[in-house]
Amino acid sequence: MNYTAKMLREDALKDKVIVITGGGSGLGKSMTKYFMELGAKTAITSRDLEKLQATAKELEAETGGQCLAVQCDVRHYDEVEKMLQEVLSHYGKADVLLNNAAGNFISPTERLSANAFDTIIDIVLKGSKNCTLAFGKHWIDIKQESSAILNIVTTYAWTGSAYVVPSATAKAGVLAMTRSLAVEWAKYGIRSNAIAPGPFPTKGAWDRLLPGDLKEKFDLAKKVPLKRVGDHQELANLAAYLVSDFSAYVNGEVITIDGGEWLKGAGQFNLLEAIPEDMWDMLEAMIKAKKNKE
Repeated sequence: MNYTAKMLREDALKDKVIVITGGGSGLGKSMTKYFMELGAKTAITSRDLEKLQATAKELEAETGGQCLAVQCDVRHYDEVEKMLQEVLSHYGKADVLLNNAAGNFISPTERLSANAFDTIIDIVLKGSKNCTLAFGKHWIDIKQESSAILNIVTTYAWTGSAYVVPSATAKAGVLAMTRSLAVEWAKYGIRSNAIAPGPFPTKGAWDRLLPGDLKEKFDLAKKVPLKRVGDHQELANLAAYLVSDFSAYVNGEVITIDGGEWLKGAGQFNLLEAIPEDMWDMLEAMIKAKKNKE
């Protein structure tokens, strides 16, 4: 089985207009490319317009599809509303919102300034809220029959994680919003789902999280039961399914795609994996000897 293969048929997203925040690079770019290959018209947003325009041009050349670059700082609601209007003016509609814009860095929490903490909260939680509210209000006002919101969260949204506390706090809020609106807005034809990815290497994010030689010292593949990190196409396949009509009955779901990483970390005795076979033989013999004595 080739896990890098493309999953859906070529017209799976035909005529859909999908807006991807943080779509200029990394996983956002990979998902956008696959959406375009499946027939979607896309709009990518971030603060760096020059980078967005280069990405849009590159993706259009590679796929033959349409990609609109729109500058937007999701932390500011007025900019989000302006971005939505630009998408509507260009394409005439918007069908899907993918909240992918994020920020993160590793640090002991006591070393963080209040501003550093706020920066992550503002991008991840406030940014997702701003986009969700703007798009949701629009869809409800025009009585659009079918719309979808897809949020990119993380597995530590429900477990928490040391050293990335602002991100964990913000992602937990996005997760709660996802599940809450799945119920509240379903009557308007708006589905709300999320993906919780494990380690999917991207140059920008990984350089910030694990600068210098830390990437070599902390091999994240070793934490994954499948003993590898994720391929971008795997995430793109899942995202495409969740924004497509094939998932019309999926609502309020958070799908983990991490090779079993968070479950390995959650199990109380999972560290016993490090015990070699000969030691297990010794332990088994000891247990049997004890039973025989009893």
